[in-house]
Amino acid sequence: MGITLGMVALITVMSVMNGFQKEIRARILGVASHVQIGSIVGHLEHWQQTSEEATKHPAVEAAAPYVAGQGMLSHNQAVQGVMVRGILPTTEDKVADFSKTMVAGTLEDLEPGKFGIIIGADLARTLGTFVDDKIVLISPQGQMTPAGILPRLKQFTVVGIFEVGHFEYDSGLVLIHLFDAQKLYRMENDSVTGVRLKLNDLFQAPKVVEELPSMLTIDSYITDWTKQHANYFRAIQIEKRMLSLILALIIAVAAFNIVSTLVMAVTDKQSDIAILRTLGASPHSIMKIFIIQGTFIGVFGTLLGVTGGLLLAYNVGEVVASIEWLFNVQFLSREVYYISKIPTDPQIVDVMTVAITSFTLSLLATLYPSYRASKVNPAEALRYE
Repeated sequence: MGITLGMVALITVMSVMNGFQKEIRARILGVASHVQIGSIVGHLEHWQQTSEEATKHPAVEAAAPYVAGQGMLSHNQAVQGVMVRGILPTTEDKVADFSKTMVAGTLEDLEPGKFGIIIGADLARTLGTFVDDKIVLISPQGQMTPAGILPRLKQFTVVGIFEVGHFEYDSGLVLIHLFDAQKLYRMENDSVTGVRLKLNDLFQAPKVVEELPSMLTIDSYITDWTKQHANYFRAIQIEKRMLSLILALIIAVAAFNIVSTLVMAVTDKQSDIAILRTLGASPHSIMKIFIIQGTFIGVFGTLLGVTGGLLLAYNVGEVVASIEWLFNVQFLSREVYYISKIPTDPQIVDVMTVAITSFTLSLLATLYPSYRASKVNPAEALRYE
């Protein structure tokens, strides 16, 4: 039971950690790109050619240009710094999931020359803006006037609001049309900041980054999501490993209990062991008896642990919901956390690792008691019988 409970806890926690990692990665990559192609000089000219060359790679599913810049939004004396992204609505939907996250308006509402803007839900709450409100975008690129250098101001109309479920984007990212962004940041019509790519398999991004330069005719700077968000995902991975290590101690305690149980059995059965020895049993055969006994505990504990762990891992959402309903509590409040339901993603590698570790510890736990049993001296054990 000790091994079983330890494995159930470990498999469930690792599955939940995998689920959170998968959910957060999906939300981030729904806005960010798998791969970005930029220019060493800061702006990419003839982006159509670069896009066509990149999409020839078998792993690239779609490409879209973008213009990136910084700015400040002002509305009713509220000011907020933002990252501005100029996009083409027709192509952006192929590399990002903004259409699925829109709570008001659509990407198609961004029309060239009309200076429409789509903002995040948190940013809308901060500024107190709604669809059709007028807001002012302040560009850090100044313009010369008789009074000196003044920042450039442009009035935009809010045409949509999105909610990704990630604070960094919901509070600090705005979308405008690519044509309007080129005007705002004084770029040529065929010049952009870079091209964003979507891959068939996001985990192939590092490999694609290595292979793309040979397919492009321009000198470019290529990066992928594993580098852009490396610290964030590394922190999640470290947290998962630390939790797994801590919970693995439960299995270690269970293995220690196997040692103590078998040692007590050896002490209790010394006379029986001595009788077997006098009947001709070898020390090796006595050792086998206790190894088999400990292995039996380990095998059944591991099998029950894997079964119980998978059952709980696949149904942890329903179990937590039942506990919340029963005690009238909410563990992940929607007002505080972006993920209000506990996600789960059991992976066969984690389950196999836990099972092998558990069985190995239980097998090693049998060695010392079995060795002690094989060293029982029949004469000493039967002296007072």
